Amino acid sequence: MTVTTGMDATSIALLEDTLRKTMASHSGPELDQALAELGWAEMLSDDPDLAIPLVFRLLGETGAHASVLNDVILETIGGLPGGTPPMPFAGGSWVIWERGEGNPDNPVLGGLPLRTVPGGELMRVGEARRALGWWLVGSARAMLALAREHALDRVQFGKPIASFQAVRHRIAETLVAIEGAEATLSVPVVESPDLTSMLAKAAAGKAALTAAAHCQQVLGGIGFTAEHDLHHHIERVLVLDGLLGSTRELTRRVGGGLRARRSAPRLVQL
Repeated sequence: MTVTTGMDATSIALLEDTLRKTMASHSGPELDQALAELGWAEMLSDDPDLAIPLVFRLLGETGAHASVLNDVILETIGGLPGGTPPMPFAGGSWVIWERGEGNPDNPVLGGLPLRTVPGGELMRVGEARRALGWWLVGSARAMLALAREHALDRVQFGKPIASFQAVRHRIAETLVAIEGAEATLSVPVVESPDLTSMLAKAAAGKAALTAAAHCQQVLGGIGFTAEHDLHHHIERVLVLDGLLGSTRELTRRVGGGLRARRSAPRLVQL
């Protein structure tokens, strides 16, 4: 299936189903190749408002990974295809997303093929931050689905734990955080694109971290085991949150800028 622009709702739904199945069975370089065959590069160039939310959200929901963040940055800065631009990472370090399995001796970055590099050059990363935001939201939804399934299946005192108020509150708070982050990511960029992208990435990171904490509490002891899928998503969101500015870093940067300006632009018309 080749991706084209101007797709109707039925075609988009078919594409989403195809992508979901592809990501369920491929990851890493194999997924890079599969996405290339589906026309990822053309879709990103012609219709990024469709390509970025769809592909990156599904990466989060399925737990797969691909080097497509490189493509978003290169498309934004006009770089040559196939490159690996350095990206700022938490704590003032820099990394590149290798187009391959990565270095097996670098186990600290959540199973992703990220390699630390001495430094890099600041560039326009607004679209890349939004892409990571959608990935974080997809991961948060995956964790919420795991917690919900467990809450419905796990029985204590003769009833599913989903009927307990404390469990319901954790799940509800997670859903509210996710929905809020999606709304922020979906705001049309009319003015202040850098500010909007930083706030969107920060909201998505906060939602993912909230999901990690609450869903761990709902799952209890089983959520700590290596056999359960939750820890994969938690490791993933911790790494993705640190890329291109963490939730804490972006919030502080935005706050400092607004204090210096002594005003806040209107980003959304209500």
